[in-house]
Amino acid sequence: MTAQRRPRRSLPWSGRGPGIALDLGSARTRAWLSGRRAILDVPTVTFPGAGSVYPVQRGAIVDVPGTARMLDRVLGNRLPRTGRPLIVLATPVLGKVAYRTAARAAVEVLRPRAVLSVPAARAVATAAEADLTLPLLVVDLGAHLTEVTLLSDGAVVDARLAALGTCDLDRHTPPARIADTVVDLVTAMLEQDSTTEMPDALRRGALLAGGGALRPDITYRLVDRLHSPVRPVPAPHTAAVRGAARLLRGLRAHPRAEWPDDAAHPLPGPV
Repeated sequence: MTAQRRPRRSLPWSGRGPGIALDLGSARTRAWLSGRRAILDVPTVTFPGAGSVYPVQRGAIVDVPGTARMLDRVLGNRLPRTGRPLIVLATPVLGKVAYRTAARAAVEVLRPRAVLSVPAARAVATAAEADLTLPLLVVDLGAHLTEVTLLSDGAVVDARLAALGTCDLDRHTPPARIADTVVDLVTAMLEQDSTTEMPDALRRGALLAGGGALRPDITYRLVDRLHSPVRPVPAPHTAAVRGAARLLRGLRAHPRAEWPDDAAHPLPGPV
């Protein structure tokens, strides 16, 4: 996947009202609300009847009403009764329009005045306070997905994913399988890179996020196979939502700040 860089867009928000940073993961949903210090971290599950339903699977929202019910249950009673929230949503880099459309429909239950999406890799880099002026490789080792993204000047220029995560590990699927998958994705990106950005990013070292970044049995093998430094971000399992929260705080502090079109997709909410 190759993304074309586009100009930045000025978004004239008022800077007032509540705000929500949100990361809808296949296994866990994490949210940060303005005015609160703690991050909400709950299973991505809903209970429409006697059983449980998992509305987000392998990075895709497969049950929009179920996702909406979950968000209402987790966040509905935590929002102030007055004022509509501005939501910054961390999304899978390769989720594309289908994911953002489904997410937009689900978060409508929170009555947002506007929704902005940012690629999870960009959010992770923001949380890590990485230097985005240089090429950066972000590896997200999630519960159900492994995603490798190349950022250049903060924009996504290439990304690959595999439907494999830490929840798949068992005696038939050892941790080395995830490390080998990352190496295969990185190799494919190197083979198709006509610039020096991917080699430069590898020399700089990969930034690791997701729950898998907490597992030495994966990270040590990555160092050995990639022949490159790997740097887990602090609290890697919450890095995406913390990066989204950092972007949200910056937008609220500077309501006329520019939001890069090549790193995010404004989705206007109701007025």
